[in-house]
Amino acid sequence: MVESTIIIAEIGVNHNGSMDLAKEMILEAKCCGADIVKFQTAELDSLVTRDAPQAEYQIKNMGNSGGQKNMLSKLLFTFEQYEELNRFAKENAITFLSTPFDCKSIDFLDKLNMPFWKIPSGEITNFPYLVRIANTKKKVVMSTGMCTIQDIEEAVQVLKLNGTTDIVLLQCNTQYPTRMEDVNLRAMNTLKERFGVEVGYSDHTEGIEAAVAATALGARIIEKHFTLDREMEGPDHKASIEPKEFKEMVRMIRNIEKALGSAEKYVSRSEKANEVVARKSIVAKTKIQKGEVFSEDNITTKRPGCGLSPMQWNDVIGKTASHDFEVDEMIEI
Repeated sequence: MVESTIIIAEIGVNHNGSMDLAKEMILEAKCCGADIVKFQTAELDSLVTRDAPQAEYQIKNMGNSGGQKNMLSKLLFTFEQYEELNRFAKENAITFLSTPFDCKSIDFLDKLNMPFWKIPSGEITNFPYLVRIANTKKKVVMSTGMCTIQDIEEAVQVLKLNGTTDIVLLQCNTQYPTRMEDVNLRAMNTLKERFGVEVGYSDHTEGIEAAVAATALGARIIEKHFTLDREMEGPDHKASIEPKEFKEMVRMIRNIEKALGSAEKYVSRSEKANEVVARKSIVAKTKIQKGEVFSEDNITTKRPGCGLSPMQWNDVIGKTASHDFEVDEMIEI
């Protein structure tokens, strides 16, 4: 059996700045079967300039908020609130994770003993950020949206040279939502072969097909944006899935894991009993007299497979019958 895929419910900023909603989402994600709930942590003045524009999808989904800084000011929690969410997740037996978007947030989150760092696509070219992450010597899971192979090579080199050796790369497309023709799941294989690392998929499509397919292709981590209601106001709700669909995605991924099995080809216990029913034996096509020579005229193959295997056909042809055989009787030599 393959090792279990880690499924991350990316809450991100879909809590809309409400602690009550964030906690409700943690509980819902737990009920849906997620392994990890993930948020986004940033110190606003360290993240964006006052003039940083919103992305087109952000304006489309929630209107013009007067730039990123004003938009994010309504969506980010304080460090103390993230500590509270970490405790709440722990109390409810689900792992807390948050992506840092600046060095101050790295220093804060490093104290929360998260299982690994999740680097977002937008920080993959941020040299001082990567160095600060690598200096902690923790495992890194890094999304590769908007990246060329060269971008990834440079980031991986910075991480390795500064203390990080355990890296997982996630195929990702940084458009919300992502069109199916832009998903490019086969790139996971390229990343795995090129960098010799485990791979996964960060999904921004509207459905669950891509995430399930990524599991079949060997994704070790699946990250999917999670919301309680796609109609809520906010930049990422439209590219997220609701609890019912998230639960179905988890169910399908777990079934895919079972179906993947191992690289060994073997006869399963469940199918063993069907060998006799489904396979064939060499039987008499006509009445055969003792001493008659077996030929294609008087023998054939029919179910069940409890007699001589048809693979012994050439061993039977030309032999003489040791006794009389009725039609359909198993041939013996």
